[in-house]
Amino acid sequence: MSLQLKFLFFILQLLALLISISSSDTNPQFPCQPPHFNSYPFCNTSLSITDRAQSLISLLTLEEKIHQLSNNASGIPRLGIPPYEWWSESLHGVASNGPGVNFNGYVKAATGFPQVLVTAASFNRTLWFKIGLAIGIEAKAMYNVGQAGLTFWAPNINIFRDPRWGRGQETPGEDPMVVSAYAIQFVKGFQGGSWRGSGELIDRFERKRALGGYNDDESGDRLMNSACCKHFIAYDMEKWKNFSRYSFNAVVTKQDMEDTYEPPFRSCIQQGKASCLMCSYNAVNGVPACAQGDLLQKARNEWGFKGYITSDCDAVATVQEYQNYTRKADDAVALVLKAGMDINCGSYLVRHTRTTIEEGKLQDKDIDRALLNLFSVQLRLGLFDGDPRKGQFGELGPQNICTTDHKMLALEAARQGIVLLKNEKKFLPLNRNVVSSIAIIGPMANDISNMGGDYTGFPCDPKSFYEGLLGYVEKASYASGCSDVPCDSDAGFNDAILTAKKADFVVVVAGLDLSQETEDHDRASLLLPGKQMALVSSVAAASKRPIILVLTGGGPLDVSFAEGDRNIASILWVGYPGEAGGKALAEVIFGDFNPGGRLPMTWYPESFTKIAMNDMNMRANPFRGYPGRTYRFYTGNRVYGFGQGLSYTKFTYKLLSAPRTLSLSGSSTGTLTEKILHQRELDYIHVDELTSCDSLSFYVHISVANVGDRDGSHVVMLFSRAPKIFEGTPEKQLIAFDRVHTSSYGSTETSIKVIPCDHLSIVDKHGKRILPLGEHLLTLGDLEHSVSIVT
Repeated sequence: MSLQLKFLFFILQLLALLISISSSDTNPQFPCQPPHFNSYPFCNTSLSITDRAQSLISLLTLEEKIHQLSNNASGIPRLGIPPYEWWSESLHGVASNGPGVNFNGYVKAATGFPQVLVTAASFNRTLWFKIGLAIGIEAKAMYNVGQAGLTFWAPNINIFRDPRWGRGQETPGEDPMVVSAYAIQFVKGFQGGSWRGSGELIDRFERKRALGGYNDDESGDRLMNSACCKHFIAYDMEKWKNFSRYSFNAVVTKQDMEDTYEPPFRSCIQQGKASCLMCSYNAVNGVPACAQGDLLQKARNEWGFKGYITSDCDAVATVQEYQNYTRKADDAVALVLKAGMDINCGSYLVRHTRTTIEEGKLQDKDIDRALLNLFSVQLRLGLFDGDPRKGQFGELGPQNICTTDHKMLALEAARQGIVLLKNEKKFLPLNRNVVSSIAIIGPMANDISNMGGDYTGFPCDPKSFYEGLLGYVEKASYASGCSDVPCDSDAGFNDAILTAKKADFVVVVAGLDLSQETEDHDRASLLLPGKQMALVSSVAAASKRPIILVLTGGGPLDVSFAEGDRNIASILWVGYPGEAGGKALAEVIFGDFNPGGRLPMTWYPESFTKIAMNDMNMRANPFRGYPGRTYRFYTGNRVYGFGQGLSYTKFTYKLLSAPRTLSLSGSSTGTLTEKILHQRELDYIHVDELTSCDSLSFYVHISVANVGDRDGSHVVMLFSRAPKIFEGTPEKQLIAFDRVHTSSYGSTETSIKVIPCDHLSIVDKHGKRILPLGEHLLTLGDLEHSVSIVT
């Protein structure tokens, strides 16, 4: 054999060895491996999910059962069951926060979508579903090479109640209806809903079911991944003064619970079909959230929740150690398991459950109940169906991560989420043919480390704002102005001012990063951090032309100074726009994309910080000087309002058809009919007194006209204003939204379905949903239309 052939043979052997090692390291371990472990009943895919789960539980010892009650569930070697890590994160892309995910194998990165609040600003349900599906595909692909689990703890669907909250960035905003809609779309996409419509892969599962490989009755429950609605419930504060999320008691009225805090979770479960619910650290009305048996059982029994309930990490320990709700650890364990919680993120249950049983405070059946929920979800995920590479979605791998389609989707999400807040004399967009030089200034201008906000992984191809602008101009210059976002020194101001003076146009990037707002850290002020305001004003005064101010971060900012400054021509909010944020911003500034995003939260003035952050009341109370919260109830001044956002073109509305009167006759119960007969005047009726809410539905048909010279997408937002029959009636409430694309000087027609029981009803102080009689005002921009509800 020649030397060349020997060398070639050696290389081939080495390559085969490397492939063998690589595949053994990266393929996930799985139960039911042939030939020794695939004959158990729990491996038999023709049996029902429940039968398989109960079979597995019956084979376990008490010690084995207890060691399944942690996020880091122990393996059961005698049954061929490997360890499983329940905790993975996927808020706006597969993230590195949870121990279930690692980027140390074949997969080094995953698509970094904009932070949720930015995506919410698009008000685009289709986009939300596509993002959930794309993240779900990448998550499953990472599982298939052993770099992720299948249970992910997202989305965060708490209401962005207070502008100082460090995690408001993770949420879809302040409106329960918008948050609910986002939850439904993200969860459906992430868990694999409507997979056949994605056009990505052939669904092997359907073929196997057709051949009798799966039990027909439960095939619809199969999951690509498991999504988790969190944090249940009334969790929206990290650390304020002497209040901490670990010990905070959220005092919530029945009224606010029904119309603000519960709706996103109810929708996430009922319409989204989420397979996980996470109970939060805080207490609610004196009882720790993970021990709230009435609420946890409400989710299962009234809302039809079918999945497992996990605590937030170490939230069971906080029941005893921070909230002092129980005296002993075993009391805390008994309390949460009997309330309906199934698994603890942390080791608390593993360490204390046996003692709890030995003292008679807990029984085996309480453990078995939890395990049935846990194993049922794992079975629905296919974890006990054998080799995942031969199962449903087994084709997914590294080639399905950071794809061109997914990166384009991240770019589109960033484009649609950017909000134009000010544009004096149509300063934007800039004409690239007349811009010879541009300066970009600010500590975030050339930094990619905070583009995604919190719960971020390793993005595919991140670009800074500075890098994005480089593709549009011959000459771009950069100066930080401040050394970091806290901006405690003005030492860099002179350099920034000099840089600005030399450029034709100037962009200043100011705002927040994770040093100002994140998990376990709330803000104290709504102003720009440190000396940032002075930097903006100094650069604006020195620039040849008015500047473009770009605002980063999730929390609302009081930038009243900039709104009134003639040297600041345009203001754009970009939030945390993800890996494609630099390109998206450049496209908006230079007119390749017409902005259409709307703020999903109210921007309050600095004076709002006088309001106690621990006050959970949504409704205004003038007797104690309390202005209320969110656009639905807030009565004070605003910097910018919910739903605010400009475009480079102008849109007008025309109402094509909508009813003037809505009669409840024929839709009421006998009890209500009797009330009507014996009472001359009624102000309202209880929704549960109506026999058929669907029969009362109607459509509002509208035409959206683009009367400008640029194509653009526009968010249609239909609000209602109910008769003020009692204190606490919302100022107005969003009942429908849609994002429509309309060509220049063209028009688009759209129809909005209004379900009065859902959209025109309000909640009384007893937490009961009622439908006010009389005139309801529907508003669409400046357009108003009244609908009278009569008996």
